[in-house]
Amino acid sequence: MPGSAAPDPGSFRDPLSRVLTSGTEVYRGLTGAGLEDFEAFAGTAAFRDLQEEGKLVATERLATIPAAVEGSWAAVLRHDAIPTITYPYEWSFSMLRDAALLQLEVTRRALAEGVITKDASAYNIQFVGTRPVFIDVGSFEKLRPGEPWPGYGQVCQQFLNPLVLQALTGVPFQPWLRGSLEGITPTDLAPLLKGRRRFDRRLGVHVRLHARASRKYANAGGEVRAELKQAGFGPAVIAAQLANLERTIRSLRWDPPTSTWSGYTERAHYVGDDLQVKDDFVAAAVSAHRPGLVLDVGANDGRFSELALKHGAGRAVAVDADQLTIDQLYRRLRERGEDRITPLVIDLADPSPARGWQGKERGSFTDRVRPDLVLSLAVIHHLAISNTVPFELLVDDLAAHRAPVVVELPHREDPMVVTLLSRKRAGVFDHYDRASWEAAFRRRFDVVQELTLPSGHRTLYHGTPR
Repeated sequence: MPGSAAPDPGSFRDPLSRVLTSGTEVYRGLTGAGLEDFEAFAGTAAFRDLQEEGKLVATERLATIPAAVEGSWAAVLRHDAIPTITYPYEWSFSMLRDAALLQLEVTRRALAEGVITKDASAYNIQFVGTRPVFIDVGSFEKLRPGEPWPGYGQVCQQFLNPLVLQALTGVPFQPWLRGSLEGITPTDLAPLLKGRRRFDRRLGVHVRLHARASRKYANAGGEVRAELKQAGFGPAVIAAQLANLERTIRSLRWDPPTSTWSGYTERAHYVGDDLQVKDDFVAAAVSAHRPGLVLDVGANDGRFSELALKHGAGRAVAVDADQLTIDQLYRRLRERGEDRITPLVIDLADPSPARGWQGKERGSFTDRVRPDLVLSLAVIHHLAISNTVPFELLVDDLAAHRAPVVVELPHREDPMVVTLLSRKRAGVFDHYDRASWEAAFRRRFDVVQELTLPSGHRTLYHGTPR
């Protein structure tokens, strides 16, 4: 029927509830059993307090089922919409760590009132700016006496193990999580912890012993649950398990002194009044559009995301391929309590594709992030030269957002362009010039304003899509 709420492609794995969306409305249909579980959680102080603290998505049970919601549901909930959906493989180390701590906190507080989370999927957490929010209200049930916490395996695979991988080996977790939505198994991680790392007491239970148990009891899930129940696996044991996980996760650190871009900013190459002129140009474009959402690509330290907010933007998504710069930005914004900017680790030359069941369970970055204005500042030359992406394709990528753009083109004589070209074979990038860029850009955009900075090394373009 016209206007019907559509099932969310990523919510089908829970047989007792389903998320449905209609425009900006987010609903959750509950079966009879799902309603029982929800009522058990809704009757707790944790349900009320976590919402008031902004840690649990705001939720209300509707008195009547909306006409837009099809299906034989026992009840329907309405949730506040999350401004931008993001995934764990787009988060920095500190973001995943904070999300893990929220998962454990929500579980611990529910456990204290006789309710437990059914799972511990990292996809149950979303970020509103730098604030992690638990969104899966259907992920609760009454605690069954003597049974273990069902989410232990997932919290290890999707939170703990990726954090351990990066903290102890320096290997980034994002590519692994993007390649495996189920996370990193203990049997995959254990062999990577060599030398002294093998004897880290923090990892004795959650990685090495877990890996051994996984191999030994791979096909004996029901038997293991029965043994644990017989042994009296109760709330106190689960609480201790949660506390141990929390201590382990809090102890993990990843903060290398430098990375490729962490100590670098394109602003080092500006001279005279260039930077102020650039600030004014961007501010004017933001003020003209007053966008609800700005996508700041190649954001580095987030300067222009913050500038956009000062000049009328509602929110910003700040993306950069260098995860240390994004992690530092996240921590700085978190300390200020800034919940309007969401930093993400995104490689513009290889952004997150659609993943999961039928390629629809987890949407692509472009499908999920629908900006009202795109800032592409000090990025074009890196993509065009370092990644050898033709101008025409770069412009097509910008146009795919279907939004106005502010783009900066460094000329051939710009110091950074000179450096990049010096690493390439002579003559290969002779096409890199202002005339070629403008021909490509004007094919897809109408130029509202164009300005060359006082140094003459860079030109800014404010364009609207045709």
